[in-house]
Amino acid sequence: MANTVHAFDFLDTDATSIPSVCVVFGRDAFLRGLVAEKIRRAVLGDVNDVPYGKLAGNTVTWVDVVDEVSTMSLFGNSGRRLAIVEDADPFVSRYRDELESFLEKSRPGGVLVLQVEKWAANTRLYKKCNEVGLQVQCNPPEKKAGKKTSLDMDALSKWFVRRAKDEHDAKLNAGAAHLLVELLGTELGLIDQEVARLSLFVEPHEAINEDLVREQVHGGQLQEIWHLVDAAVEGKTAEALNQLDRLFQAGDKPQKLYGQIAWSLRRFAAATRIYQRGRRRGDAVSLRDALKEAGFPNWPKALEEAQRRLLALGQIRGGRLYRQLLELDMSLKGSHSQEARGRLALEKLIVSFSKAMDPPRTAPQR
Repeated sequence: MANTVHAFDFLDTDATSIPSVCVVFGRDAFLRGLVAEKIRRAVLGDVNDVPYGKLAGNTVTWVDVVDEVSTMSLFGNSGRRLAIVEDADPFVSRYRDELESFLEKSRPGGVLVLQVEKWAANTRLYKKCNEVGLQVQCNPPEKKAGKKTSLDMDALSKWFVRRAKDEHDAKLNAGAAHLLVELLGTELGLIDQEVARLSLFVEPHEAINEDLVREQVHGGQLQEIWHLVDAAVEGKTAEALNQLDRLFQAGDKPQKLYGQIAWSLRRFAAATRIYQRGRRRGDAVSLRDALKEAGFPNWPKALEEAQRRLLALGQIRGGRLYRQLLELDMSLKGSHSQEARGRLALEKLIVSFSKAMDPPRTAPQR
């Protein structure tokens, strides 16, 4: 296996020999997480409770990292230590010289994994790691046509067909996979969540097909869900509650509506996280770029409307959306599993957007 590979190729191999330095780079956090987990299992084995270092790239020091990887472990099959530095872009900037020296030496005691978004191919660090380490690129696959590159829809669809079978025990038609990418964009974690949800609608011998995708993901009801969410994030609480009431009157259950509402809200949550992470690193990231990366349609009017709604939502509420949705999901499976209580939980979610408005602040760069 080459020392620099795409995530799809790495995930499809039996990774048994892991070098002492691995760089997991690219903009797709879902792929970075899958690759890091595969490396963890290759180094420590399949037992989930084997301890290892998970370090924050904006605060960890070089001394801490070296201590973590330079001693033998008493746990795991290999006896090797593992340290994963998450959001490691600032760490790489601070300790570039130390990393270059580290790569010059053999470090049998442990494995250092750097999770970064940007990893320039014209640097000495990239070239050295390509020689002696492992670099896994975690962007959606692309294909070249002359000097231009574009999304490789066929490769992406084939990968989701395989993943649906291996991870969700579901059959996914190639056409349905292709349609999911068209509808949901290129944030792969969102597509994977949708495949998992769609697998609940089919029998074991049936396949997720284009008709099911259109019905559950892009049907008229989804348009209603989008209008509901748009009204909620803009603070139009009465309009959103009326829309929710119409969906309940049509016979929809809270658990089903939650999945569709949560999917739409997660895009706003993802855009907020992408924007905030970029600004923390000092990147000139725009809201439009964050929205596109989060899976919003890449055309001017849609991005303009999404940007207006994200500004209305605000960074504080957008930043806590993931946790809010997780807590709601848990309640719908437990204390609010009954229909009446589930309806109340969804109504509270909508009302929450009209409360605790963010304080006024200067609009971010567009």
